[in-house]
Amino acid sequence: MISYVIPTHNRPGELQRTLEAIGSLPRHSAEVIIVDNASSVPPSAPMSLSNGLPVNLILRGTNEGAAARNHGVLASDPGSDWIVMLDDDSNPVDAEFIGALADQPGDVAAVAAEIMLSGGAGAESARSARESGGLPEVFIGCGVAIRRDAFIDAGGYDSSFNYYAEEYDLAAKLLLAGQRVVLDRRFRVMHHKVSAGRDMNVILRRLVRNNGWVMQRYAPPHQRRLEIRRIVKRYGSIASKEHALVGYAAGFAELLSTLRTQHRREMPQHVFDRFTGLAEARSSLQEAWLEQRFHTACVVHEGKNAEVIVRALEELGVHVLTGEGMHEAEVQVIGTLSPGPLLDSWERCVAFNTSGRLISPWGGLTEERHTARSGLACERPRL
Repeated sequence: MISYVIPTHNRPGELQRTLEAIGSLPRHSAEVIIVDNASSVPPSAPMSLSNGLPVNLILRGTNEGAAARNHGVLASDPGSDWIVMLDDDSNPVDAEFIGALADQPGDVAAVAAEIMLSGGAGAESARSARESGGLPEVFIGCGVAIRRDAFIDAGGYDSSFNYYAEEYDLAAKLLLAGQRVVLDRRFRVMHHKVSAGRDMNVILRRLVRNNGWVMQRYAPPHQRRLEIRRIVKRYGSIASKEHALVGYAAGFAELLSTLRTQHRREMPQHVFDRFTGLAEARSSLQEAWLEQRFHTACVVHEGKNAEVIVRALEELGVHVLTGEGMHEAEVQVIGTLSPGPLLDSWERCVAFNTSGRLISPWGGLTEERHTARSGLACERPRL
């Protein structure tokens, strides 16, 4: 059995569209649980959807952010195997994911979806077809299925995060429990991402604080300070581009004042390498290197954890070329471990790369359900 858990706040139109999309799926053993985060006007919900799935509406007195999902899980049928986490503006594209969940081995605690952006996502959808964020073993909250027992045993989402990076914290707890997170491209979710009304100062405040908390909690001792510095630098740069330095400064101050209050659960090195994607990058790049050895590479379309990819290449003895030297590289390596941006970049490159060798740092992702799309070219950065 499946329990869909959907938090919502003041977006009745988006919620209605999501319920209609779930209702259009073939009938299956499932329930829908809506958790209202103290909307100004409580949403209305039917007793059941058009396909017969029962609906339960839970009204909360305060806006608890992502932690509202915890109440939905606790209210779900104890017989549910999987909790399918959605946002009020995201929905499964089809029912193929039901078979994908049934196929998962017992050590898989969470199955991440391939999250597509609808045409209504505004400027972001003009640049990409998929949602950004996530890593090989870190899911995105608007499209993931988590085993009910594993979620409860891990303690669910930490309410202090509100939104942003709460998935990293939960994924870390699952990995520490000896479980795995996988992405299965048979599980596809459409995200009708609403860009209006997003306060970038609030977002950057939470991003720098929450991501810093994650590294303070879980990074091995000898890497903790370096990882936190990278986070501070990364989000400082983003804040400058987004004109959100006020929020960033507030979040940075909060991070500094709360670091010592974070409960340390440092990961063993091999688990942390899975958490950051280094283990996947090592495996995929070594496989490509053994298939046909190369001595130089350039990293293109850099994004999340590009430095991890560079490290994996250097461990192989590959010289990573930058600047003008990039044009002399034997191979190009996609420079992100976030699944959406990686797939978008891979498809652009495959469609237009007529010469040279292209390598994915997450080989299994790009091999599965691949269809090249045209319209954008893969280019090395112009110098």
